[in-house]
Parts: sequence; structure tokens; C-alpha cells
Amino acid sequence: MIKRGDGLTDSEKYLKFLCDKTFLSLWGYPNVFRQPGSELCDLLIVFGDDIIIFSDKHCRFPNSGDLALDWKRWFRRVVAKSAGQLWGAENWIKNQPGRIFVDDKCKHSLPIPISITERTKIHLVLVSHGASEMCVEICGGSGSLVYFNEINGINNHTFPFQIGDIDNKRTFIHVLDDNSLNILMQNRDTVADFTAYLTKREQFLRSGLTIFSAGEEELLSHYLKNLNREGDHDFVVPSNLEMGTGLAFEEGLWTKFQKSEQRILQLQADKKSYIWDNLIEEFSKHAISGTQHYVSEGGFLDSEKAIRFLAQNSRLDRRLLSRNLLDIFATTPNNMRRLRIVVPTNSENIYYVFLLFPCYEFEKNFSYEDYREDRRYFLQASCMITRLQNSNAKYIIGIAMESGHHIAKRSEDLICFDCKNWNKDLEQSAREDQEYLGILISPVKFEFNEKEYPD
Repeated sequence: MIKRGDGLTDSEKYLKFLCDKTFLSLWGYPNVFRQPGSELCDLLIVFGDDIIIFSDKHCRFPNSGDLALDWKRWFRRVVAKSAGQLWGAENWIKNQPGRIFVDDKCKHSLPIPISITERTKIHLVLVSHGASEMCVEICGGSGSLVYFNEINGINNHTFPFQIGDIDNKRTFIHVLDDNSLNILMQNRDTVADFTAYLTKREQFLRSGLTIFSAGEEELLSHYLKNLNREGDHDFVVPSNLEMGTGLAFEEGLWTKFQKSEQRILQLQADKKSYIWDNLIEEFSKHAISGTQHYVSEGGFLDSEKAIRFLAQNSRLDRRLLSRNLLDIFATTPNNMRRLRIVVPTNSENIYYVFLLFPCYEFEKNFSYEDYREDRRYFLQASCMITRLQNSNAKYIIGIAMESGHHIAKRSEDLICFDCKNWNKDLEQSAREDQEYLGILISPVKFEFNEKEYPD
């Protein structure tokens, strides 16, 4: 069983709640420690090559009548103090990745090992509470802090409710407040989408352009409306824009974007994608509690790697995968078998194998355990035959469930096959299984098209 904290303060508990919805429970660990009684950070996300360190700080905004002095005091207590903790946590993780614990007595190590490589990307997120109400009272608007990247350094943050670059010579810190935390976590609610946003945000705000934004949500609206040449969301700017030019994102852009017809249709279309989130969380719940029906020799780490493949999909990719699942759920009677292969649309070459396997009437000499073993064997054979027919595959991810329309009553099997392990023996075995079981002899091919913003 894997131990996870719940957060110590109300704001930390709420941050954990938001992160569990976004990153799901397998990769988020609140209140981790470096040594007994010495907390490392308020929340740590470890997801493959991405590490997100959260510092969550709440302090009531003073009201002495001197706004400049009140801002200076609040900024020092919340932002400056948390920034130091974030940089300290980053340094510890880089130098002592094996000495991170999930309890204050340091008896339980972080269950997901951290390996710092050239591919590792560490994101620092500072969640500052306490200023939003005063910001609304004085400035109006949503309460989000204004961003102005010409401000650099802790000592230069003197203008109330404006945030810039805390220190442009150190790792970038994303400063969020009560309002922007909610908006960002609710609209970039997968690991892939959230980390992509943080990466592009950092690049944009340190690009050499002068950026002024009335709030985080105004930046987000621009990001969500634009794609770069690779087809990814990005902070696209006119090609003839020169360094030193100023860009301003005025208040109201987010509200206008939210009311647009295509945005409304996008959010409606996204609803079905949360079936994929529920599937990830179901696998994660059993991996954390140690209640899996069957687990390979690698135990929890094998499970985490397999489930991570499911979780690394963006919201749009989850919508497409969920649509395929819903389609076979709806068209497969409980006494029929259905196999569907989802072919990758990008260079990662990850194939998904969906299997619906009828649950037999159990007899004296045939139990539910026998059924699960048969289904697991058939799923494994299907994955191997998929690799046999697709030499470009890097990974095969197999998911098996019972046939029928009762989604909530299904059990699930998950297989992850690394195609680097492919050899002549596996190839021969796959050919024999294909001939014996009749798998993918004459597959029917068709296309699913999924637009992020429906017409």
C-alpha cells in the first residue's frame, strides 16, 4: 500500500483536491519531507520526465491604509518566502533524489523513484493566497494578479498586485493566486496539457518581448485560441514583431472566449473524455492500495509505468480514445467478443488495443479466476499480434474488459508492451497465436475524426 498525505492546511487540502482531478492520485504527493520534521514542499508531482513542485502559502493581506507598504509586507511573507522554498526544494531534488519521504518521520520513501537526466524538466509553481479580495476591492476585475514581465527581482516588486519575473537568473517561478489557480487547473486538467502550458508560458514570458496581462486567464485565452506550426497550442505572436515590442492582454479576453460558440461546443465534446480519466483513476486506486487482481513481477513500478501511458494523453487525445471505447461498449452484446486497435496519429507510435471479452457462465471446473486468466492471455496475444503487423510500434497498450453495456460493472486488465523487447521467439509465438485464435486476420479499417473545437 502506498502512503499519501492529505495536506495540512485548508488551502493545501484544496490544492491536493485540484491536483488529484488534474494529475490523478498516482503521481501527486502532498507534504513531502527531506528529513524528519523538515518539509520539502507542499505538493510534489512526479510524472516521468516532468517534476512539478508546488509551494502553497496563505497570508491575510494587511489593511493599514498604506497600500504600498501592505503590498510589500504581503509579498515578502508569501511570494518571496515561497520562492526561496521552491528553489531550495529544486536543489534538493536535483542533488538528493533518493532522499524524499512522504511522511514527517521519513520512514516511507517516495514510491516513484526520481532519475535526473538531460530530459528532466522541473516546473516551479507558487500558489499565493490572501491578496485576491483586496485586489478586487481596489482594482476590480477577477482578482487575478497582473503580470508584467519587465519587473525582475524580489526587491523590484513594489507596485501593488503586479507580478513579474521573481529572478530571471534562476529557474522560472509561475506565480498563481486563488482565481488563476482554479482557472488554470480546470482548463489544463491533464498532465500533458498543464506541463505544456507551463513550458510555453515560461518561454513566452522570457522571450525578450515586453508582456503585460490583466490576469492569468487573459494569457490562457490567447494560448487556447492559437496553434504554432507544429499544431500545438502556443503563445503565437505576429511574425514581424521585434524584440522590445510590448504586448498587452486586456481584461475581458477570457470572458469573451468562454462565451464563444466553438468554446461552448468544445467543453460539451470534452465531457465524454472523462471516461478515460475514470479508467486511469480506477487502475491507480488499485495500484496504490495493492488490490490489483494480477500484477507483473515489477509490482507497483510496472503498474505506474503502464498507467502513465494512459495519463500522458492530452484532453483532446482522451476524447478520441473515449469515443472509441464508448463505440465498442454500445455495439458489442455481452455474449460477443470485440477487438479494436487505435492507430497512433503522431510520431510516438503508441498503439492501443481495446478488448471486450464475454464473461462466461461459470461451471464447477471453471471459475472467475480462470476467466480472468483466459482474458489476460487473449489480450496479451492481441498485443503481440498488433506488434507483428506494425513494425513501427514503440509501445502497445492493451486494455481488456467484459462485454456488455454495464460500464460501471466492468473489471479491467492493463498491459504495456515495450516493443524494444521484440525478438524472433515472440514473433514466432505471435504468428502461432494469430493462426490458432484467428486474431486480426481480416481487420476492418475506418477513421475517427475529432476536432478540438467542433464546427
